[in-house]
Amino acid sequence: MEFPRKLKWKKIKKTQLKNLTGMLFWFLSGVILATFLLSSFSYIFFQKANDNKVYPGIKIDGVNFGKKTQEDVKNYYVKQNEEIKGSTITFSYGDEIATVSAKEIDLGYDSDLLSQQTIDLGRGKNPITNLGIITYAYFNGINLSPSYRFSEQKLNELIKPSLQKIERDPVDAAFSFENGRVVTFKLSENGKKVDKTLLHESVDKDAQKLFAGQRLKNINVEIPVETIEPEITTESVNDLGIKELLGSGTSLFQHSIETRVFNINLATSRISGVLIPPGEEFSFNKTLGDVSAFTGYKQAYVIQNGRTVLGDGGGVCQVSTTFFRALLNAGLPIVERNAHAYRVQYYEQDSPPGIDATIYVPTVDLKFKNDTDHHILVQSAIDPVEQRLTFFLYGTKDGREVTMTTPVIGGQSSPPEPKYEDDPTLPLGQTKQVDFAAWGANVSFNREVKKNGKVIISDRFVSNYRPWQAVFLRGTKTP
Repeated sequence: MEFPRKLKWKKIKKTQLKNLTGMLFWFLSGVILATFLLSSFSYIFFQKANDNKVYPGIKIDGVNFGKKTQEDVKNYYVKQNEEIKGSTITFSYGDEIATVSAKEIDLGYDSDLLSQQTIDLGRGKNPITNLGIITYAYFNGINLSPSYRFSEQKLNELIKPSLQKIERDPVDAAFSFENGRVVTFKLSENGKKVDKTLLHESVDKDAQKLFAGQRLKNINVEIPVETIEPEITTESVNDLGIKELLGSGTSLFQHSIETRVFNINLATSRISGVLIPPGEEFSFNKTLGDVSAFTGYKQAYVIQNGRTVLGDGGGVCQVSTTFFRALLNAGLPIVERNAHAYRVQYYEQDSPPGIDATIYVPTVDLKFKNDTDHHILVQSAIDPVEQRLTFFLYGTKDGREVTMTTPVIGGQSSPPEPKYEDDPTLPLGQTKQVDFAAWGANVSFNREVKKNGKVIISDRFVSNYRPWQAVFLRGTKTP
């Protein structure tokens, strides 16, 4: 018997579909309601269980603070800070170094901030966002980065002396020319300023090494320094190539009598400020001019006719000696140089023997040639307290490198027996020393000047010092 499928299907479909839909609706409604009620009760229970506590799964740098109170988190980092109080930070720039301890600048974990961050996570204004954060933390964990703090004010105060040694204002160049001489000269100099913002950022960043993980006892922080350009540069005030120091020479004239100091100052003023064009030979005597009472010099001790006697311009050789040392260090070719007749103690106060140069206008001179491509400017400085004279030679460097050997002392000979001369102006029985004994010696040293790896100057300086006799005046005057 054939079943009337079409007729029967229509009847089943209409009645069952209606009943099935109703049942499905109430079933799903019940499931949703039950799920909602279960979730609500679970959420309420979860919140109750974690009231005033960090939600499970929330960490800081790997440390799990789930179910801990805000106070627990804070106390944990307060304890951590106690352990690093003795750690130090060394700040450095060149040779300048300053060290401070973590305790001195209140360096440590920011316990207040970290405890607040952990307790606030999942407790924002948006409940849906909160639920997402809590759920993610529970199943996957949320790891926060640690935060540190230190007192910028205390740090600045502690390292202030070092920063003051580093920082300097830029210096504008000065250059004025009158009557064939440079009367005002100053090289421009870049200024330096410590970038404190970057310095504080470096401390914040490098401080991590003192804490969990490496636990170093000391960290080094390089002080960031920025260069400040001057408004007026050396190149902008002259076109002669006077822009940098080529070399300098120094000597001491301590224990000089007053008139000798006067002559040193006067002679220096007549050499300082001179410009030597490229290719020109410089004569110390020609530049200095006549040395006599008529040109302003006073009497001080000079070597004359085999004796040390009072004469006009005593002390001028201190100036030529210092200038000679500057020429040596600048790597310039020396055309003429003469040593003193005997070893003069003034020139050995800060130097070995043999690095002196005598002059005697107009016959005995000190000469050099400017073999550079630019002008050379002579400048000087006198320290009246230290009684120190310095010459500076400025120009344009061309890559010269100077090496000098230590002077070798040989052929030493003792001074003759003291000589006594009668002096009718001195009372009978009184003596006065007017010349001082000095050992004779042969002293020599070598100098080599290289440019681009090639030797351009190789010279040897020899000084033959005679033994010098002490001379005493013996009074013969009777009452």
